[in-house]
Amino acid sequence: MIRFDQVSKRYEGGHEALSQLTFEVAKGEMAFVTGHSGAGKSTLLKLLALIERPSHGHVTLDGQNLAKIGRSGIPKLRRSLGMVFQDHRLLMDRTVFANVELPLVIGGIAPLERGRRVRAALEKVGLLDYERQLPASLSTGEQQRVGIARAIVAKPSVLIADEPTGNLDPQLAFEIMSLFAEFQQVGTTVLVASHDLPLIKRVKKRVVVLDHGRLVADVAAEEVL
Repeated sequence: MIRFDQVSKRYEGGHEALSQLTFEVAKGEMAFVTGHSGAGKSTLLKLLALIERPSHGHVTLDGQNLAKIGRSGIPKLRRSLGMVFQDHRLLMDRTVFANVELPLVIGGIAPLERGRRVRAALEKVGLLDYERQLPASLSTGEQQRVGIARAIVAKPSVLIADEPTGNLDPQLAFEIMSLFAEFQQVGTTVLVASHDLPLIKRVKKRVVVLDHGRLVADVAAEEVL
């Protein structure tokens, strides 16, 4: 589902965020990307979402070479990609329902179908009773769940998350990560960037380790200690 083939990313000024990175994530697999701050985790996810473009190499998503997608094709690509961020990026002046509904509005889904999908997504993350509330009235963990519901409401084939538990206590972090594992169990490919090693060890999924933009370890789930 995801393939990086000798991918490098060099920014103006000479900083190399990724260097000759090669790895694959199979369809329906869940994997963590970890490493020190600045190791290249966020850059890797940005390349998948076409927020950034690689300097060298090829990134493939579901058999499609992302280098061949122009600006006009980016919205379509992102509709197949659910994205979760550490800071939630919610619209604080809109209800929980409206926040989760937004990708469906952009995608041109009919109102009746939008309502069905939004409530199904909110039920999945345990927030069905909160649809009329504003995000500011929710806890940090609940806001993160709203962000996850928004990411899955369009039924993406791939879900990526950038430090999604960075602001949560250990138990809440584990609950959020368990949600990601549930999505994997129904066939969604999940890639999570995280530096939370105790949480990664607890969840026990494959771990890809970066160091200064280079792949230094690729640990199978059954080998995570």
